[in-house]
Amino acid sequence: MKLYKRYFSIHIKSIMQYKASTAMIIFSQILFASTVFIGIFFMFNLFETVEGFTFQEIALCFAIMSMAFSAAETFGRGFDMFPRMLGNGQFDRVMVRPRGVIFQVLAMQTDITRTGKLIQSIFVLAYAIPISGIIWTWDKIAVLILMITCGTVVFFGLFLVFAAISFFTTQGLEFMNILTDGGRDHGRYPFSIYGEGVLKFLTYVVPLALFQYYPLLYLIGREDNVLYAITPIISLLFLLPCYGMFRLGLRKYKSTGS
Repeated sequence: MKLYKRYFSIHIKSIMQYKASTAMIIFSQILFASTVFIGIFFMFNLFETVEGFTFQEIALCFAIMSMAFSAAETFGRGFDMFPRMLGNGQFDRVMVRPRGVIFQVLAMQTDITRTGKLIQSIFVLAYAIPISGIIWTWDKIAVLILMITCGTVVFFGLFLVFAAISFFTTQGLEFMNILTDGGRDHGRYPFSIYGEGVLKFLTYVVPLALFQYYPLLYLIGREDNVLYAITPIISLLFLLPCYGMFRLGLRKYKSTGS
């Protein structure tokens, strides 16, 4: 952890050499993400509910999904840039250093400018909590925290899969964006609105629904079964096959000779 803090401070010092540019990038991300939420707000002026979900419930769902993805994108940026690291030979240096590969990739690429989206999602969450109508008992507060933290881990697992595939293709496969960026965009609404097939896929294959849809039902009082509250914890099991894929790719790695 001490070494990671050292890396992180280096990233901060580097990006703060261009304070005006950094501030404008972060502001533009806040502005862009806000326009998406404003679009949802105006849509609910025309439609009172979407598949039975109110604007207040959608706002809470939007904030949780955006916060989880933004945190994973900010601190897991190294795996998003992993194909470039393979192609230019930079990964060869990683392999010979006396630290874990995953730790090095995480520490080498932290994109602080991505915090703009994270800041915007915090604002939306602060807006959504008081208007949600939820009685925030200790268990529901714990579920909310689990949804955000476990969601961050699941998205990180998807970035890990993206990096694992790159071992075999050298170039990253854009179809993974369907699950990362697409998962974030479609996850602004409860996944049940897309149909039973999509919900099952996002429950049993890529468990985005385990930290978004099922615990949301518990938060808003549509389900009182405690199993709905702990599904975010179950979603953490997804990290095991993701890590296994990365280790498999690591064993098959051959230098590009760059």
